[in-house]
Amino acid sequence: MKTKQQVVVVGVGRFGGNVARTLYQLGHDVMAIDIDEERVQTLMGEVTYPVAGDATQEAVLRELGVHNFDIGIVGIGANIEASIMVTVLFQTMNLPFIVARAHSALHGNTLRRLGCHRVIHAEEEMGSRLAHSLFNPDVEEYMELADAFGVSRLQVPDRFMNMTLDEAGFASARDKYGIAIVALKRGDDITLSPDSEERLRAGDVLVVAGRDEYVSRITN
Repeated sequence: MKTKQQVVVVGVGRFGGNVARTLYQLGHDVMAIDIDEERVQTLMGEVTYPVAGDATQEAVLRELGVHNFDIGIVGIGANIEASIMVTVLFQTMNLPFIVARAHSALHGNTLRRLGCHRVIHAEEEMGSRLAHSLFNPDVEEYMELADAFGVSRLQVPDRFMNMTLDEAGFASARDKYGIAIVALKRGDDITLSPDSEERLRAGDVLVVAGRDEYVSRITN
């Protein structure tokens, strides 16, 4: 997968807006579409292309060039009909990867049958967490503490296998990556502030704190 993606987010309420902002902060090209012009105005300067328009109309999406995008995210709120319509349009346009927010198990199953690659139950997954995990499969969980700063739980990348934390560049909190190692989880065992000579193994999980851009250096 190329590093910089073109992502279209339809529906920029609390969930969709959070996804759009975070993806833009992570360096991706983001088009945010909503029928509510006031919502779109709140994203000025926070996404690449804020657009007020009706995304349930295929002509609107094609005029915006959505068919050329890498990823489509349906963040529409309670309007299930609109959610399904946009998902179908994304599928018709052959977007390589489609993510949609579901409001019930039935809605989620419907979205999957329509070709949605990933279904998000918004009450279980924050928008910022989705944005971080979308392009970094090693990031299992993310908790935002401040703007562009958070705590991430990530699977140790293969390139670090059998290295000590020191050898992997984690000799001190800000030696190489500019992050702090909070804990190391191995199976059911958790070690807080692990020693720099701790050797990393397959299946290990690191809990790290730092700026989003620094965490991305580890996972990319």
